[in-house]
Amino acid sequence: MLTYIFKRLLLAIPTLFLVALAVFLLVRLIPGDPAQVMLGEGASPEAIASLRTELGLDEAVPVQFATWLGRSLGGDLGNSAITGEPVGALILSRFQLTAVVVLISVGLATLIAVTFGLLAAWRQNSRLDLAVLGMASFVLAVPSFWLGLVLLLVFGVMLQWLPVVGYVPFSEDALGAVLFLVLPIVTLTISETGVLTRMMRSSTIDVLRLDYVTHARAKGLSERTVLMRHVFPNAFAPTLTLVGLTLGRLFGGIAVIETVFTLPGLGRLMVDSVLARDYPVVQGCLLFTATLYVLVNLLVDILYPLFDPRVTVS
Repeated sequence: MLTYIFKRLLLAIPTLFLVALAVFLLVRLIPGDPAQVMLGEGASPEAIASLRTELGLDEAVPVQFATWLGRSLGGDLGNSAITGEPVGALILSRFQLTAVVVLISVGLATLIAVTFGLLAAWRQNSRLDLAVLGMASFVLAVPSFWLGLVLLLVFGVMLQWLPVVGYVPFSEDALGAVLFLVLPIVTLTISETGVLTRMMRSSTIDVLRLDYVTHARAKGLSERTVLMRHVFPNAFAPTLTLVGLTLGRLFGGIAVIETVFTLPGLGRLMVDSVLARDYPVVQGCLLFTATLYVLVNLLVDILYPLFDPRVTVS
């Protein structure tokens, strides 16, 4: 198992290097002089030249990349051009809120999807199966921002059960923060449940047709035992891959949900930084989210053999 993990870690290194190179080049392809954009149209040539020297923009591109990569490996992503705050600290402070919303939402969505996906596949073509498929298809067809706006209108404006604006950090008001996060978490959970449920149902149907399941039933095992001990581990493996992809995508910043619910998360930070042309923050956010995406899927790759014995760990 350790050899398997070590190999996957080695394979992740060139991927992370290519991610860093792509992020660096994408930011450099943005039209305009970053120093000019940061200082404004009325900046003097001397101030622009000084800022270019400070940012290392007067050096060759390979030198800029090597310098930036070296600093990034040491945790130094530079400072925000707007606020002057360290980019790394700014990203981590915003990511905490995003991580709470994403982890709880995906965890709940996975539990719901696994439960109903197993039941729907076990009762294939029954009313239960058709109901689960219908709900999953409906959820997939509903945009997350529209669902969020509807929930805000119903539970926040009409019923006034939950707050609509004015997020307060956990450190200041734990109960207020929890109440404010209910609607974003519910919205994201519902939005992600559809595709996970369909994947779990499909993979479970494939596993139920295998010979070893028939053999397990022939031995007189109960349906509960067959489903949980023999069907679930193999059927969950493809869903686990999709969960990893979902986590990586959402960790990159749930900008739409954070905008609808005015959450000061990583997605909002990235959007605001792009609009403000805060290039150090944009570059840091892109590198952070891309690296996180790779690491999440690396973790899923490492966990995969635990659920699917057909995958070797040699």
